[in-house]
Amino acid sequence: MAERMVELATRQPGFLGVESVRGADGFGITVSYWSSPEAISAWKAHAEHLAAQEMGKRAWYEHYALRVAKVERAYEKSTD
Repeated sequence: MAERMVELATRQPGFLGVESVRGADGFGITVSYWSSPEAISAWKAHAEHLAAQEMGKRAWYEHYALRVAKVERAYEKSTD
């Protein structure tokens, strides 16, 4: 389902990218990036995404947290 959500998100207006990681213990984090609050709201309201969220609440996740944040600056060091 995660792969399907990424595939679907990439086709949504305002999608900028996604990063995801999961540890051996099953703990994971996925961050998606969007161009505007409106794009975030549209993704949140997408019917297939809503169905996946509901399935996650009922079957896959005992606990989850959602954060909406604005990235003001981003830096990284390249190994090149």
